[in-house]
Amino acid sequence: MGRSRFITWAWVLVFLVILLFVVCAVALCTGSAGIAIKDIPGIIFHGRGSTDYNILFKIRMPRILLGIATGGALSLAGAILQGLFRNPLVEPYTLGISGGASLGVCLNILFKWHLIMGIIAYPLSGFLGALTVITLVYLISIKTGMVKTDTMLLTGVMISFVCSSLVMLLMAVSKSDELQTIVFWIMGSLDETNLTLIRICCIGSVAGLIISLFFCLDLNALSLGEEEAMNLGINIELSKKVLFVTASILTGLSVSVGGIIMFAGLIVPHFMRMTVGSDHRILLLGSFLAGASFLTLCDVIARTIISPLELPVGVITGIIGGVVFIYVLTRKRAIS
Repeated sequence: MGRSRFITWAWVLVFLVILLFVVCAVALCTGSAGIAIKDIPGIIFHGRGSTDYNILFKIRMPRILLGIATGGALSLAGAILQGLFRNPLVEPYTLGISGGASLGVCLNILFKWHLIMGIIAYPLSGFLGALTVITLVYLISIKTGMVKTDTMLLTGVMISFVCSSLVMLLMAVSKSDELQTIVFWIMGSLDETNLTLIRICCIGSVAGLIISLFFCLDLNALSLGEEEAMNLGINIELSKKVLFVTASILTGLSVSVGGIIMFAGLIVPHFMRMTVGSDHRILLLGSFLAGASFLTLCDVIARTIISPLELPVGVITGIIGGVVFIYVLTRKRAIS
C-alpha cells in the first residue's frame, strides 16, 4: 500500500513538472512577435543580440520566472496555512498580509518615495507593510504565551478590513494619475523587468519550499489536532511559529512584487488536496508546482485575451479561481 502510494505521488509530480514546462513553452511563444517554438533553440544559441532574443530574455522570460515564483509561493503559503489552521478555506490573504502590503505601496505612491529610492521602493514598501501586519498579528496572538491559531485568524481578518479601509481612504485623496497607479497595482501584474527583484522572489519562494518540507510531518500531525500532535512528540509552538512566519514572508514577498493576485493561494492547494490527499509530503510540493503553472498560464491569458492591450493578471485569476471554486463546492454538495 505504501509503495503504491509513493508511485502515485511520483507520477503526479512528473505530470506537474511536464505541465509546468509546457505552460512555460506556451508563454515563451505567445505574444505579438509570434516566435515559433521550433525557432527558440536557434535564437538562444545563435541569435544573441537580435530582436527575438531580447524579446525572449528581457520581456517574456522575466515574466515567466516571476509567475513561477509568485504562483508557487502563494499556493505553497495557502497549503501551509490551510494545514496550520485545519481549514481548507484559509488563504494567504486571510491574515491581512496583502492588506498591509497594499497599504505600504499606496503610501509609497501617495508620498512619492519612489522618486527618492527608485523602483525598489515599490516592493520594499509593500514588504514593510506586510511585515508590520505579520508582527502585529503575531504579537497579539502570543499575549498568553502561546500562538493561538483562532486568535491569529480573527486578528488577521480584522486587520485586513482596517487596511482595506485605509487603502480606500488614500485612494479617495489621491490625484487621478496616482489613483490609476494604485488601482492597477492592486489588481496584480507580472510586468516587472527588474532582475534583482525577480531573483529575490525566486530565491525566497524556493527557500520557503525547502523550509516547509522540513515541517511536512509536523503539518500532518497538526492536522490531527494540537493535543494529538503533542502526544506524537511534536513541538507544536515551534512548528506553528516557523510555518506561520514562512507562509507570511512568502505572501508578503509575492504581494510586494506582483500586487494582489487572488485565489492562487486558495483554489490551487484546495484542488491539490482533492487530487492527492492531505499528506503534506506531496501536498506542499504539488501545490508549489501547480501554482506556478496556474499563474503563468493566467498571465498568458491576461496578455493575449484583448491583445494588444493587457489585463492585470489578478483579474484572470479572480475570474477563473472564483468560477472553479464555486463549481467544486457545488459538485461536493451534489455528491454528498
